[in-house]
Amino acid sequence: MDPNNRGPEEHGHDGDTPRPRPSRDPLTPDLGQHVPALARTVQLVSGDFLLTVNPVDGSEIELCPPAERPARPEKLTAAERAEVERAARPPAPPGPTRTVLGLLARDDERERLVRLLARGRSVRLTGPAGSGRSSLLDVVAEDCAGLAPDGVVRLSGFHRNAGDLLHDLFYAVHRAPLHRPDREELLARLREVGAVVVLDDVEFGGTALDELLDATPECAWLIGATPDVPAPSADSSVEEVFLTGLDRSDGVELLERAAGRTLTDEEANWAGDLWFESEGLPLRFVQAGALLRRRDRQRAGADAVDEFGVFADARPADDTPRDAAESDDVPLPSLGEAAAPAPLLASRLSASARTTLEFAVALGGEVPHQAHLPALVGDTHADAALGELADCGLVSPVGSRYRLAAGVLTQLEGAGYADGAPERALAAAQHYAWWAGHPSVTPERVCAEADAVLAALAVLVPATTRPADGEESPAVQLARAAAPAFAAGPHWSAWERSLRSGTEASRLAGDVAEQAYFHHELGVLALCEGQLDRARAELEASIGLRGALSDKRGAVAGRRALALVTDRSGDTPGPGVGAGALGGSPSAAGLGVVGVGLGLGPTAGEEVPDARNEESASPSAGVPEPFPPLQPSPTLVTSRVPATERSRTVGGGIKGFARRNLVAAGAGALLVAVLGTVVTLGATSDNDAGTPSNEVGVNPSASQGVDDGSLGADRPSDDGAGPEDGGRPTDPGPDGTVGTSDDPTPSESAGPSDGASASGDPGGQDSPDPGDSDEPGGSSSSSSSSPSGPSTSSESPTDTGSPDPSDSETAPGTDEPTDPGPSPSESGSSSTDPSTSTSASGPSETSTTAGSPAGSPSTATQSSTASTGTGTPSGSGSAQGLII
Repeated sequence: MDPNNRGPEEHGHDGDTPRPRPSRDPLTPDLGQHVPALARTVQLVSGDFLLTVNPVDGSEIELCPPAERPARPEKLTAAERAEVERAARPPAPPGPTRTVLGLLARDDERERLVRLLARGRSVRLTGPAGSGRSSLLDVVAEDCAGLAPDGVVRLSGFHRNAGDLLHDLFYAVHRAPLHRPDREELLARLREVGAVVVLDDVEFGGTALDELLDATPECAWLIGATPDVPAPSADSSVEEVFLTGLDRSDGVELLERAAGRTLTDEEANWAGDLWFESEGLPLRFVQAGALLRRRDRQRAGADAVDEFGVFADARPADDTPRDAAESDDVPLPSLGEAAAPAPLLASRLSASARTTLEFAVALGGEVPHQAHLPALVGDTHADAALGELADCGLVSPVGSRYRLAAGVLTQLEGAGYADGAPERALAAAQHYAWWAGHPSVTPERVCAEADAVLAALAVLVPATTRPADGEESPAVQLARAAAPAFAAGPHWSAWERSLRSGTEASRLAGDVAEQAYFHHELGVLALCEGQLDRARAELEASIGLRGALSDKRGAVAGRRALALVTDRSGDTPGPGVGAGALGGSPSAAGLGVVGVGLGLGPTAGEEVPDARNEESASPSAGVPEPFPPLQPSPTLVTSRVPATERSRTVGGGIKGFARRNLVAAGAGALLVAVLGTVVTLGATSDNDAGTPSNEVGVNPSASQGVDDGSLGADRPSDDGAGPEDGGRPTDPGPDGTVGTSDDPTPSESAGPSDGASASGDPGGQDSPDPGDSDEPGGSSSSSSSSPSGPSTSSESPTDTGSPDPSDSETAPGTDEPTDPGPSPSESGSSSTDPSTSTSASGPSETSTTAGSPAGSPSTATQSSTASTGTGTPSGSGSAQGLII
């Protein structure tokens, strides 16, 4: 081999044709901009809901459209069932092939179990941990392979409840990807399953076990449990088989199988003492056989290098080759070391195996999967450590994974393996958080590692503190990454546990955004399981937290789920809920069903006005429905209260909905009519500047005399004629203002007017010139009074004379009337003669005032008095409603 000129075979080439080698990871980081990986979203059908697992903003839930509903699940074929059964067993650990010890002294129990299962009876096998119960179940399962049409199904009851086991059985028999049936559909499918179900490590009994058995009437159950698990109920048809320890002779035989040789007399006596101390548990003899093999290696001095050479650098310090003379002096382990052999066995393991034990102790006995050991331990060959632990009897299979064997956790904690447990748990949590969130990892793989993930959360959550700026809590990261995978798995018991751990960790860390996410997910989970009250509480908490953070997208997702909760609970306000929501009696709920079916009620997120009780009462026989009754919407569940009498108040349905529409339309039409009237009046009204209301002067228009106590109004005449016509000066005088003291005095006065003025303009701008009237003030009355004699000749006004009233309506009796302009009375109707009235107070329908149009409302009398020399008014008529 030339180191400078290498041949093609040394580069992976087989001669002339070059082949490109597969690319390796770059040694330098890529400085280009990486495209962020898309969030892994999964859609699955849960009952009537379509659940979209969104790890960013929170899962979204809605009613499943008909097109998205899965077909009826089909059963697996024999080949598919074999694949499922293989996946349910723990993987074979790497390393040298170990000797299979087999089942010893269990033939009677084995035959009895097979006979009972062949009859279709369910059996519970009870034995202490380490009694060989799992090995016996495996052998019986192989014997029952052809008894049932759906074969043999293996399940693990470790940390599983009855509901989880029912779903596990459903997936073990049916092909239903991304479909989690609801309770009703689940029970319907399981009634058709006929299989022998082998359930080990069950943790419940009593009524929960009865529920499991009643849901599968065509299945025969073989249940393995420890004596501390509650027994089945008294009325159940479960047979009990108890598993005891081995005899002394059987224990010695098992020890010989584990040691791989025949025991000496000293070792046989030692095995007898061990049998007495361990009560014949097979696990103790398996561990004792590992101790004898270690002693044999020490005596032979042959363990300097491992068989594969991979653990040569990991030998303990005291593992040195011994001479033949020294090897004969290696004593047997003491009885105490044989009763608790875990520390002694661990001391002779490799460094990777001991580190694996430290992780297992930190995780509460859960051994990480062998694929994770190289990353956790930091050794590329650390996956072989699982084989070492299994060969020593320090781990035992539980479902599809391994745990520390019975009693090993307590022994290792006493030996100091728990000193670095917090650091080991933190390292495991960080690794699992990265791994579970990686896009290449499927939810099924995360669910298989659920026990280790939950164990890491159980250790980290109580010790969670507020992280520093720019850092995140490891417990929150792990729960955030694992929860969506558990939901899509679907492993919903692990999903709930991870969400609750994440909620507590985010609360301790002060991470409000993550706390809102976990509350939202708990609400969605509760909604899927039909727990509406808990779902409402969790979703409302999530919406409140996200509202404080101004998280609009998350709040919208929460409101949608909350609206679905409200619809499911049947308390949606508005038409369709029933009379109780609109002020009626509960007996009117039957009418509201029409509104439910038609979907006329508002959604849960809308505001609904308060109930009104001012509606008119319906007939005692009730209000007939306007349409034939429809079936309620399948998405709404309403509770009906039985009623003895139909409601007297229409509280819901189409009747109430139409009534509110009619009332609203009538109110709008009335408002339009009122506004139109106001606009019309404003457009047709006279806006002359002489409007009385706009010409009110600062001087009083009427004064009271000192001699008769009356106002300066015209006195009524006795012959029924109208009031005396008073003139009004037309010359404003020196000051340019009409009605002041410097105005010239009229030369003569006129007598009583024989008729009403033809002017109908109340403004007085087009009335005759009052310059020749006998009263400078030009007084006039709005209503006729009793006739009186003509007033005295007018003299020049006094200093306190009243100014020209701006509200004067007419000036009858003037000598030189001006040509009046067109008035409303001339354009509309001719003026009428004034009628005699004894009142001057207010408008009348039948009497018209002089100088005002017929039928128009008259105002109160506004007369101006022409003061005499002594200030006495010329009239004594009364005036009411004086406008100043």
